[in-house]
Amino acid sequence: MSPSPPPLGRGRWGSRPVRGKSRTWGSDRGLDSALDDTELAAARAALAQGRWQAARSLLARTGDDWDRRGHRAVVLAREPYSAAWAHEWLLAEPDSADAGVLLVLARVWRAVRGKEKPDRVREACRAAAARTPADPTPWLGLLLVERHLGSQDEVVRTFEQVRARYADHHHAHHLMVARLAERRADAGPDPLHEVYDFAAWAAEQAPADSPLAILPVIAHAERYRVLAAHGFEPADPAASGHWVGRRARQVMKAAFDWWLEWEYDGHPRRLVDLNFLAHAKYCEGRGAEAAALFHRIGDHVTPEPWSYPDRDPLVAFRAARDRALGTG
Repeated sequence: MSPSPPPLGRGRWGSRPVRGKSRTWGSDRGLDSALDDTELAAARAALAQGRWQAARSLLARTGDDWDRRGHRAVVLAREPYSAAWAHEWLLAEPDSADAGVLLVLARVWRAVRGKEKPDRVREACRAAAARTPADPTPWLGLLLVERHLGSQDEVVRTFEQVRARYADHHHAHHLMVARLAERRADAGPDPLHEVYDFAAWAAEQAPADSPLAILPVIAHAERYRVLAAHGFEPADPAASGHWVGRRARQVMKAAFDWWLEWEYDGHPRRLVDLNFLAHAKYCEGRGAEAAALFHRIGDHVTPEPWSYPDRDPLVAFRAARDRALGTG
């Protein structure tokens, strides 16, 4: 069994999430949550036309590659038509675990959008988890619900359920960091904030080639989001001193050095990390390092962290990329 995370918080958590800037996203306006997964994009397009067999084949091929399964199921479920077609699939194949997971994740997004009662969706997630006890994906769905709508205690308990099934789950760690960064949001800057301890611990526990090595960068960006939303940092992240202190420099150097060595090309969510790292290097003023990352990202923009604290992510990304590449 892997070690337990460090104690989270000075006292047990009780704050509600910071609203508004940890966004859900799809394939509109150039922000495609499928990233560079062309098979996923094709299955999503087929599902939009009611051809759920493509999603069936995709999830079957994905198997127990848990990070990829979570990524693909979450993206397929995010689209507004997915609940109806997943229901059709489940009617045709009542014993299909994949159909059940897709349907419950579609309901998760409906709950996040305020279109379904969260408690009913929580029950559905737990029922799906009971049917597929080894699969962390139903628990990932519940973690999405709790991250947006639940208490800190529920976030922690659900994260532990994901981690019990797959200790290095990428998406779950990102959700945990985003929520933990909101702890004591109105207290201002705190170099000893528990999100930093959690991110450092997770990075240390992960295998040497795990993209969780980037998690301290994610934590730093999420803290900027929270601090800027409460007026403790300027709205322009490049004008903030948040990325130039000693802690920030150490975190960025370690993460960039790791990326240069490993370049984890096979991970389904690597472009999420590369966007965070490019944003950090740009804000740090390290144009050449940012440029190398922008070349690797190409057009695969993610809204986080370019939207932080309240920006158009495409505009912010393109401005930063043009400046780093000298094309602006």
